[in-house]
Amino acid sequence: MKNLLFLFSLAFTTVSFAQTNYTPTPENLKAREQFQDMKFGMFIHWGASSVLGSGEWVMNNRNIRVEEYTNLVRVFNPIDFDAKKWVAAAKSAGMQYITFITRHHDGFSNWDTKQSDWKITNTPYGKDALRQLADECHKEGIKIFCYYSLLDWYRDDYQYETGKTGKGTGRTKKSDWESYIHFMKAQLTELLTNYGEISGIWFDGHWDQLDNDHDKTLQSKVNWHYDEIYSLIHKLQPQCLISNNHHLAPIPGEDFQAFEKDLPGENTTGFGGASVSRLPLETCETMNDAWGYNMTDRKFKSVPTLIRYMVNAAGRNANFLLNVGPKPNGEIQREFTDTLAAIGKWMHTNGTTIYGTRGNLVPEQEWGVVTGKGKTWYVHILRPAKLNGGYVFIPGVKAKLISAELFSAKTSLKFSQVPEGVFVYLDNIQADKIDTILQLNIQ
Repeated sequence: MKNLLFLFSLAFTTVSFAQTNYTPTPENLKAREQFQDMKFGMFIHWGASSVLGSGEWVMNNRNIRVEEYTNLVRVFNPIDFDAKKWVAAAKSAGMQYITFITRHHDGFSNWDTKQSDWKITNTPYGKDALRQLADECHKEGIKIFCYYSLLDWYRDDYQYETGKTGKGTGRTKKSDWESYIHFMKAQLTELLTNYGEISGIWFDGHWDQLDNDHDKTLQSKVNWHYDEIYSLIHKLQPQCLISNNHHLAPIPGEDFQAFEKDLPGENTTGFGGASVSRLPLETCETMNDAWGYNMTDRKFKSVPTLIRYMVNAAGRNANFLLNVGPKPNGEIQREFTDTLAAIGKWMHTNGTTIYGTRGNLVPEQEWGVVTGKGKTWYVHILRPAKLNGGYVFIPGVKAKLISAELFSAKTSLKFSQVPEGVFVYLDNIQADKIDTILQLNIQ
């Protein structure tokens, strides 16, 4: 009896949900390296919820019942959706991959799934948005990742009784967890079978079944069957990367670690605090406050703020996934496209210091961060007011420094090297308004 109880309890720990004995394939390891090189991607939150203009959590926040929310399938008609324009906006910004909401917490599917009638092809629009976007991404050399919600406010079989959200959507039928897991696996099979190469699956919603989202030691209440789900994904497309926005340390079977609205190691939002793994890293952020379209959200972040966020992420060895929330008609609003174009101009000039680099070469300094590629290091002075005097000190440079120069003008800079690091002197250097970049060439 004790052994039986032990096995039962073990089955409900997060570790046991992992893909056991997971060894990444050569294709997967190559994809991880490519992912780290890309550095900058576009997150797209969009679907039936966009019609209400109040963000993607509107069903939960307003306690809209399922029978009421279903009416959105009759009015969601994104006649101005143009995959070419979306991909072009991403490319103009210097983004190298797109993570698209295939299904958010309201359960609405943005593709022609055969597993549910609650989908975009049953709207007046009638077309498969994922098909168009995936085809355009493949054509333009942009990697496509699929965001997929684990939780569901719409379906009866999701175990909403123990979930923390979706309590006001009017469901009374007893859930059927095995049915729900079967549904998810069938949908994931569609995504990884019918849309060409999918570079990653980005899971979200695990935290709905945690006792306390802020206590990282507590385990999930339910068995998510990650062993089966992760194995399925890696079997269908071995190169496909898996991430899970569970706000915990990664578990076996996951290929990169996601952070939400925080840089790795920080916790300004309450979503962070998880230990930083040695897997590839990514942090995601919004361009205003909302993820999905919110017509009254005017808190747009400035271009310098977003560029510095990306640089800070790269300095911590993380990608930057920047979100847009298109309007219900399918257009990306002007405030977003203008900002993306401005970031793209900066990346055209300075992208060499971001793409293909690695971070954590030195700890973050008060003045900024360092990225590097081989024997070339890039010193990003983001806060020149924090410098003490007319120099910057870069700790931990042990190899011999051959030269130092201002990246923008390629003008040589004086330096001195000591056992603790390198002093680079900034005489007559005018600080850049966004990021003063120095290039160090090391032997």
